[in-house]
Amino acid sequence: MKLKTILYPAVGILITASVLSCSKDYIELDPLGQPLVDNYYSNEDEAYSGLVAVYDIMGKQSKSFENMITMMNAGSDDHFAGGGGPSDGVGIQSFSNYTIDPATIPGSFWNDYFQGIFRANILLQKLPEVPMDDALRARFTAEAKALRGYYYFELVRLFRNVPLFTEPILTSEIYNVEQAAPEAVYAQIETDLSEAFQDLPARITDLENEAGRLTQGSVQALLGKVYLYQGKNQLAAQELSEVNGTPGGTSKYGYQLVANFEDLFNLNNTFNSESILELAATSLANVDYNVWGGGQNEGNTVNQMVGPRGYSRTAGSNAPDYAGGWSFNTVTQGLYDVLDGDPRFDATIADLKALEAAGEATYTPGNKDTGYFLKKFMPLNADKSTGGGNVELNYRQNVYIIRLADTYLLEAEALGASGARAQALLDAVRARVGLAPVPVSMDNIMLERRRELAGEGHRWFDLVRTGRAASALSDRGFTAGKNEILPIPLNELENTLIVQNPNY
Repeated sequence: MKLKTILYPAVGILITASVLSCSKDYIELDPLGQPLVDNYYSNEDEAYSGLVAVYDIMGKQSKSFENMITMMNAGSDDHFAGGGGPSDGVGIQSFSNYTIDPATIPGSFWNDYFQGIFRANILLQKLPEVPMDDALRARFTAEAKALRGYYYFELVRLFRNVPLFTEPILTSEIYNVEQAAPEAVYAQIETDLSEAFQDLPARITDLENEAGRLTQGSVQALLGKVYLYQGKNQLAAQELSEVNGTPGGTSKYGYQLVANFEDLFNLNNTFNSESILELAATSLANVDYNVWGGGQNEGNTVNQMVGPRGYSRTAGSNAPDYAGGWSFNTVTQGLYDVLDGDPRFDATIADLKALEAAGEATYTPGNKDTGYFLKKFMPLNADKSTGGGNVELNYRQNVYIIRLADTYLLEAEALGASGARAQALLDAVRARVGLAPVPVSMDNIMLERRRELAGEGHRWFDLVRTGRAASALSDRGFTAGKNEILPIPLNELENTLIVQNPNY
């Protein structure tokens, strides 16, 4: 069974047991038809279901209203929160204008990733006793460790000060847990990724059944990124060079830049040569609002969120047949200006202002309307699900968590933004879209990342990581020494030893 398509059932048999696995109180209750952790994982199939449940948290990138892509875009200088009005999604709005506080931060950005960590810890505890092939057990173990490392990386760069769990914990103990030093969390991430590497396949060859699973290439790319975020540039460059290979060529993992930039966002061009870590979506889950956000949201919600409100083509128009949306992540004038004249503009920005001025289409302006929308994820009527559930919750566009152009530019940065290889890496990204070389420098690498990766959720992290956020976001209300990380949700502080982040 395909991992990329079995994610949408989300292993219902494990939802109760795994989410609540830290509680002996729950384990001792009458199961009411649901297998419990203590008597689950009795065979290979159940171990595989447990692994799928760990993978399922990757959906945080795009599969709910509180997703990473639109949230992180909203906090950057490239996008506004948008939406129907200034109160449409208090979490995303308050992040965009930097009024975010412990009461408005959506708790899911903390809880979802810890849910993934708890699931990984349960699986890692149970795997040694599962009767199964040893090589397969080693692979499952490696995937669980790598996923735990990935989820902790998201948590530490979002919140910095988080508890560190490497094994299941009882409910009676949870209220006494303290935060770990960020250095300790990063050390565990490095350990998890390094230990996972050797037992993973170098690449996935059976895309029909295994697309979306972790590989040595994806884990090495993630480890390089983890090193870079800590300022361990030499180690970062070493890892990323293995992933990237010869700039513009094909790496040992088979990675190669896609020839046509626009093809990266073709819904049918999934798991292509540039994809290093990719999240699959499906239009077959038949999700409706009763379960959306509850672990069964397996469509791409970003598509619906960024679409324009009330869009309509005029009679005889040749304008794109966009589906309606909720007008989140409207594009700022700053990003428009940065991409104006760049070959990537047409694949990145949908200029509805121009379409309306030309009489080709109309739309209903939403909050912080600029007339510019994020085309990389703009929904088309042709892409709508024809199945059950709510159409707007069941788009099938995959999203990249890491792709090769990203790692090219990360390595160029790790190399100190200087030297022949850094220059070649920058040149390759530009050559792909027909642009001439520019001298390699930190400013030019950051500018290239802004243009290349616009709207994919990277910009805010880039600004914070490089110390540029306070300057770039001063007009939004960004406060240095505070807004580089998010506030810890208020309910995580109640009756616990968790301490709020500074200045919140």
